[in-house]
Amino acid sequence: MPPSEFSLRLQHGITGGFAPPTPSAIHTVTAAQNLPHLIINSAVRPDGTPSLQDAGAKSLTNDAETSNLVDELHGILKTIPTELPPGSEDIYGMDTSIAWGSDDLQWMNGGPQGCGGGHSQTKANDEDKAKFKRAVEIVNHLVGKAA
Repeated sequence: MPPSEFSLRLQHGITGGFAPPTPSAIHTVTAAQNLPHLIINSAVRPDGTPSLQDAGAKSLTNDAETSNLVDELHGILKTIPTELPPGSEDIYGMDTSIAWGSDDLQWMNGGPQGCGGGHSQTKANDEDKAKFKRAVEIVNHLVGKAA
């Protein structure tokens, strides 16, 4: 069963180097114990534009399908590694980060300012990469379902 309260953030565009990364999208999903739905905020950068544009808040009913997807995401994140030191390398090779926070799990890849071109002591194997890809698919599905 997924936690009743959590916050997660998915960012497309985390690799940088000399210059900081330029995100193409940032989605946040929040669940509060007293709300029957998830709150989803998105900011996207249309091609050719210099900055993110707020897409406004949406909500998603926390029905059985949504709950199952959140539970699957939570379970995946409990089993896959993050880079060490944080932000050193995009170990999943997707130029994407997920940050999850709940009472029982704090998980983040990519570091607060993205990945800066270093080398991680921790590496993701093919199974880890497939799980992370599925985690990204879940978040994108939830964001896409929101109205």
